[in-house]
Amino acid sequence: MTPTEHEVVRQVGQLQHDMVELTRALVRIPTVNPPGECYADCATLLSQTLADLGYRVECLPAEGLPEHTERYPRLNVVGTLGGGQPTVHFNGHYDVVPAGGGWSTDPFAAQVRDGRIYGRGTSDQKAGIAASIFAVEAVRRTGVTLTGAIEQSMTPDEESGGFAGVAWLCDRGRLAADRQRCVVITEPLDPARIAIGHRGVYWFELSTLGRVGHGSMPGLAVNAADEMSHLIHTLNTQLKPRLAVRVSQAPVEPPEARRPSLSLNALHAGQPLDGWQSPCVPDRCTAVYDRRFIHEESFADVKAEILSVLENKGIEFEMRDLMRVDPLLLPEDLPLAQHAATAIKDVFGHTAKFIASPGTFDQKHVVRRAGIHECIGYGPGRLTLAHQPDEYVAIDDLVASAKVIALLVLRLLG
Repeated sequence: MTPTEHEVVRQVGQLQHDMVELTRALVRIPTVNPPGECYADCATLLSQTLADLGYRVECLPAEGLPEHTERYPRLNVVGTLGGGQPTVHFNGHYDVVPAGGGWSTDPFAAQVRDGRIYGRGTSDQKAGIAASIFAVEAVRRTGVTLTGAIEQSMTPDEESGGFAGVAWLCDRGRLAADRQRCVVITEPLDPARIAIGHRGVYWFELSTLGRVGHGSMPGLAVNAADEMSHLIHTLNTQLKPRLAVRVSQAPVEPPEARRPSLSLNALHAGQPLDGWQSPCVPDRCTAVYDRRFIHEESFADVKAEILSVLENKGIEFEMRDLMRVDPLLLPEDLPLAQHAATAIKDVFGHTAKFIASPGTFDQKHVVRRAGIHECIGYGPGRLTLAHQPDEYVAIDDLVASAKVIALLVLRLLG
């Protein structure tokens, strides 16, 4: 590394406290999606943080989308530092999944213990937001003159597809191939790995149709929940074994995710669970499924295979598409990916690993909607901690990733 690069790395170390405290402050705002709690509070904190560091800040509501409401506004924060071209863009999402059970600590207290920050969203991915902000600040403090502009965006709703966040920015032209040279998304994919793609996903709703009847005379009705149980059994015994023997050649991590998967994510029939008891046989049962597919599978084949397994069982059903994202895999030799790999080698002392994420992330929108093909996932979080109880980010990982990002900025714009 050059003397300037050594100084930038040193400056990152000096900013450790600021990185930790911003991560904790973000985690203490429970931006739970669904439904989109506290988004405005988080956007205000991020806007003020960027403004204090000299950014020109925009707060862009996702107008025109049904999920953007007065009660649950969808707000995109974008900060710009410097000007001209090229422009390097960093993105992180501030929404988090519900905490769930099994925690040994308050999931929104952001407790620091044993060199780790615990809490929902620490790894996925509020630490990534802090890392990119203070990596750029470390570069700024060295006084290096950059040849272009740096942008930071913090967006909502990635956990539900990113349509009010990065997708909205792309569709409005705020992210576009003629505006940004490259994009780094600070997702939790491990601090010595670079994500150059992801698997595909097909979310679908499956409903069985029965005939309502009195609970005391179920023989005169058709129980949609019983019908659904037969279809669930069919999918478990006929489709899942087929998926288990398929293995992708793409570098998906962890290795278990190189096989396609099918997950039953929601199931309901009959009366509301919090309502009065009703003596009725349910005439409709609805399940939501999550089908992850590998690079060697096409969406058309994925959907056709599901239908072929379910049909001709004598059960009336309906199937509705909820979301489809095709797999993505970019070349390893793109300049952005190679610069990131070199920075990882300089910070960690070993060769970076190029991977494909088991789950989709906002890279899909940047590449396909904005047409920006230099887009990677890189951040301090650990993949296996995402959405887990006792989620945490190691402070050492947070600082090391910020050093990588700072070197990346220097090598792209210095």
